[in-house]
Amino acid sequence: MGNDKKRILVVEDDESITVGLTLNLEAEGYAVEVAPDGEQGLTLGRARRHDLVVLDLMLPRLNGFEVLRTLRREGVETPVILLSARGAEIDKVMGLEFGAEDYVTKPFALAEFLARVKAVLRRDAIARPGVVDRVCAGNIEVNPATREVTRDGQPVALTATEFDVLWCLVEARGRVLSRDQIRDRVWGPGHHGTKRTIDNFVLQLRQKLEVDESDPILLVTVRGVGYRFAG
Repeated sequence: MGNDKKRILVVEDDESITVGLTLNLEAEGYAVEVAPDGEQGLTLGRARRHDLVVLDLMLPRLNGFEVLRTLRREGVETPVILLSARGAEIDKVMGLEFGAEDYVTKPFALAEFLARVKAVLRRDAIARPGVVDRVCAGNIEVNPATREVTRDGQPVALTATEFDVLWCLVEARGRVLSRDQIRDRVWGPGHHGTKRTIDNFVLQLRQKLEVDESDPILLVTVRGVGYRFAG
């Protein structure tokens, strides 16, 4: 694949897991770089030379939440899949709120993990077609070709999944979408995310796009049904 290889950063301190992931990801045609702790993972993640970061939560020096939160705060939008031996709902919610695209609980089936990697990379690479070059709503402008969003003319940093959730609502042209419809359009019908997952992404978008997130005028809740874009 040469220079067309997708580059994946694996931040994991368990050597046996690192070796297994590296061998299998390379067998799938990916170029893999490894960081054994959170500090090194953050340094490499800041370089923005990867297409995906696979990030363990329980790391020495800096934990995965700290690495993810710092990357997103600094505007690094590289998609992130979190790995954790803890399957608690609160950990999944926190990971998604901090800007992760997916969350995989250890131990995991390798085939499912590789499928999730492909799905995240595919979503991140989608150039959504359409006859409209950009959509303007009040002080917000959404460009599906470049996957860029501006507010009052200033760029808004969205993760790949945040943009996908926003665009599926924009693309619905004012129609109400249920949480299940949003999930199926963004992640695919086989994804195990909960309705709370959708709510969290809408909350994140409101924080970045609405003048008053407590009284949204763009991303509107239709009680008992779902959400619509009212731009």
